[in-house]
Amino acid sequence: MASCVEELHFSHIHIPVTIDQMIPVLPAGPIPAVHGSRLYLSNLDNMIGARVFTPTVYFYKSNYMSSNRKPVTKTLCDALSRVLVPYYPLSGRLREASNGKLEVFFGQEQGALMVEAHSDMGLAELGDLAVPNPTWAPLNYRFPNEEPYKVLDMPLIIAQVTLFACGGFSLGLRLCHCICDGIGAMQFLAAWAATAKTGTLVTNPEPCWDREFFQPRNPPTIKYRHPEFMRIEEGSSLTMSLWKSKPVQKCYKVSQQFQAQLKSLAQPNDMLGCSTFDAMAAHVWRSWVKALDVKPVDYELRLTFSVNARPKLKNPPLKQGFYGNVVCVACGTSPVNNLIKGSLSETSRLVREARLSISEEYVRSTVDYMEINRPNRLEFGGKLSITQWTRFSLYESADFGWGRPSYAGPIDLTPTPQVCVFLPDGSAECSGAT
Repeated sequence: MASCVEELHFSHIHIPVTIDQMIPVLPAGPIPAVHGSRLYLSNLDNMIGARVFTPTVYFYKSNYMSSNRKPVTKTLCDALSRVLVPYYPLSGRLREASNGKLEVFFGQEQGALMVEAHSDMGLAELGDLAVPNPTWAPLNYRFPNEEPYKVLDMPLIIAQVTLFACGGFSLGLRLCHCICDGIGAMQFLAAWAATAKTGTLVTNPEPCWDREFFQPRNPPTIKYRHPEFMRIEEGSSLTMSLWKSKPVQKCYKVSQQFQAQLKSLAQPNDMLGCSTFDAMAAHVWRSWVKALDVKPVDYELRLTFSVNARPKLKNPPLKQGFYGNVVCVACGTSPVNNLIKGSLSETSRLVREARLSISEEYVRSTVDYMEINRPNRLEFGGKLSITQWTRFSLYESADFGWGRPSYAGPIDLTPTPQVCVFLPDGSAECSGAT
């Protein structure tokens, strides 16, 4: 099985980038918001983990109009301007309301931001474009002296077109997570790309805001413990080991054959079976704990991962085209000793149980928990978090008229040493763990 796992290497390079112009992009027509308008954000949008910008980058090897680079930026700006009419909340700004929650506000500062830049390098000099590379950071625009996790009073879409000497280009995109989850972001991206490709506005499905769908109950009713949010004082060697050892980012290509074999080995001894994600997550969790030699062995560890809750909502169902946050954080727990000495199937059962625990009532309980407790910091005590991007149509959604990107996804897989990211394989869309 080991031959089915290949370590991918990325180059440590310096990318010289020159910013040429900053272009505010406003909606191309009237929108149902005036100066002073406000839009409600749900408790799921207000989760502390959503108060970030999600940076992605898309590479295009096309030499389209290489002697005249303006059409690339103009095409993207014009399409974005059109799409911002139905997706008008993305042209507002975030601010804190009197109750401390975030809301979208329409004031004097409006619109998305498009940055045009160029580099004297060619795409071929960037190394393997199939492997996420933290040295691509200059391809995502950040304001000078921008504070980490700053989302208030910022453009909610920050895009950077970098034109390379070879005629290819990249699109670096920072989208505020408070407005869109991964599926919502793909819906917006697909609309923007289709509009650029056709030259006319394309929205399928029609975007739906409707954040009031997730208003807390009166009174709020918390029916679960929600260990995913609990603050746990680190009582093991885990966190100290991670920070002392200074772990490095590694990226591996995992074949479908390996995933299938792992799934076969990970099947619990019952009739329910497990998914490929259950098997992969269980394998990563066990391997991670073994490699770090976590002590004491009776310490309870957590594995968390996000679950798309859209299919769970049936009474009433969520409207098609809703692009806000509809994710719940699933949490599995296990003593260190059980992960080290127990079987893969036992661990995969824990992952499956955590995944299947996300029900419609769990979603409502999460909303109510956030209403009462409102966690204000990320908790990493005794925890590994897995972020799954394999179900996102990153490559298919990003065809702006220049074909599928050579690479689509994040640039850095280690926002913290306690996060593991599952990515799709660009050569075979969505071929990763599901």
